[in-house]
Amino acid sequence: MSFYPKLVLDALKHVIHPEKEKDIVSLGMVEDDIRIDGKRISFSLKFERANDPFISSIKKASVQAIKKYVSEDAEIEGNIFIKVKPRIPKPAPKLLPQVKNIVAVASGKGGVGKSTIAANLAVALARMGYNTGLLDADIYGPSIPKMFQTEDARPLLRKVDGKDKIIPVEKYGVKILSIGYFVNPEDALVWRGAMATNALRQLIADGDWGELDYLLIDLPPGTSDIHLTAVQTISITGAVIVSTPQDVALADARKGISMFTSDKINVPVLGLVENMSWFTPAELPDNKYYIFGEGGCRRLADELKTKLLGQIPIVQSIREGGDKGEPSALNPDTITGKAFTELAQTVVAAVKERNEKLPPTKVVEITRK
Repeated sequence: MSFYPKLVLDALKHVIHPEKEKDIVSLGMVEDDIRIDGKRISFSLKFERANDPFISSIKKASVQAIKKYVSEDAEIEGNIFIKVKPRIPKPAPKLLPQVKNIVAVASGKGGVGKSTIAANLAVALARMGYNTGLLDADIYGPSIPKMFQTEDARPLLRKVDGKDKIIPVEKYGVKILSIGYFVNPEDALVWRGAMATNALRQLIADGDWGELDYLLIDLPPGTSDIHLTAVQTISITGAVIVSTPQDVALADARKGISMFTSDKINVPVLGLVENMSWFTPAELPDNKYYIFGEGGCRRLADELKTKLLGQIPIVQSIREGGDKGEPSALNPDTITGKAFTELAQTVVAAVKERNEKLPPTKVVEITRK
């Protein structure tokens, strides 16, 4: 008597899975590798996992079915092989699905007023009617709480889908989270890199941000683990680079742009913001004194084919507003208030253009070889 694959399959249809109550052929457990060599029959059975409790009993039932429905002389013992289906990992749920746009505010070096820009841009966006959040990612030097006069705030927790979520502090229409709300403002944070990056991940993932049109992330100066953690954790729509006009700041701004646009990071740069563009005395509002040089960011923007999003002058009221927790953008009729309103409008237009021309930014996956 000659054997053939269909005879084997018909026999295996008599083997019923004890738990699923269907035969192993209709369940797709018989691999398409049936081999017949004279009386020798071999094939593979597929299981979901290597420690499946029914492997032994189904193998034994398969041997019996072959002996009964094919031939007693069939050489089947020891010729049934087990294969485990490869597990396809489920994609992790997207963080912050209710946030439409995430904008990183960054600078190549410290002291250029990045946090001041981030705070006022957030307030200006909120005043324009956008649901806005601000995440202070400067873990070692959080300044956003002072700029909003919320140093004493201590965010509460609430259960959302069974998980504890941090309720952001709200002021001037902006939802705010900062590590500064969880530590004594007079204490220096002496944390290793892993502790700082874990803190940032928690602020991002565990914040109860709700629906936002814009979430601004005030990154620390330079390029560091914090920046890498941000792009590995969430999909950043685009980056705004803050600099002053002098060459030493522009050199570092160039490095910041290079980091975001590198092949591994690939976050679009929305443009440059030139802070401290000129000094305007309060008593001479039409005068401009270019203390740090003139047009530096415009030249860099032209060179790197990006936008100059705005120019913010040096005005005493900006510093005073930051110290008092009253951002200048709250007063749109002032010189600085108008500047920040125009900056917000330009950023909105840049984000809209970016979203129309480019696909969503992918979360960075860093693999180690």
